[in-house]
Amino acid sequence: MVVVGVVAYIKTPRGLRSLNTVWAQHLSEEVRRRFYKNFAKSKKKAFTKYSKKYETDDGKKDIQSQLEKMKKYGTIIRVLAHTQIRKMKGLKQKKAHLMEIQVNGGTIADKVDFAYGFFEKQVPIDAVFQKDEMIDIIGVTKGKGYEGVVTRWGVTRLPRKTHRGLRKVACIGAWHPARVSFTVARAGQNGYHHCTIYFCLCW
Repeated sequence: MVVVGVVAYIKTPRGLRSLNTVWAQHLSEEVRRRFYKNFAKSKKKAFTKYSKKYETDDGKKDIQSQLEKMKKYGTIIRVLAHTQIRKMKGLKQKKAHLMEIQVNGGTIADKVDFAYGFFEKQVPIDAVFQKDEMIDIIGVTKGKGYEGVVTRWGVTRLPRKTHRGLRKVACIGAWHPARVSFTVARAGQNGYHHCTIYFCLCW
């Protein structure tokens, strides 16, 4: 992954709120694609004005003042990092995934300086994981769309002669309580669920 920015958050009574964001001077094409619906038809102007901030004295002062504001008021510091999708051979996608990664340890000023020092640098996998380390992997399952109860919950099909369909649940509950319980199998979205795989070995 490549670090391309840093964002600071402050705590409010309504939860976290972003204070400000500082981006690196040079952003690769693969991450700039993330800011467009159709990159091919666009003018590809994303971050062209922002990168010129680093070339002027006023722009540099503005960036430094934003970093100082982060150090003074920020409570949570996260780096903005993107994947190197070009290295995935055989994958048609050119648009990089952009994500926030929280920085922990030390004071807020240390965190901001640490994040700023990583700008435009690659974070190799061995800087995060070691060999024979056990990790958890978080993702989503394969999406199936809207599916019925037989596929979704594995309930038994009704007999062949059933009127008004047989891939159904015949009784969805008693008269009272006068509502359908959450424990009753119903049709709906199947797949694309949050999923965690525990204790995977790095080798």
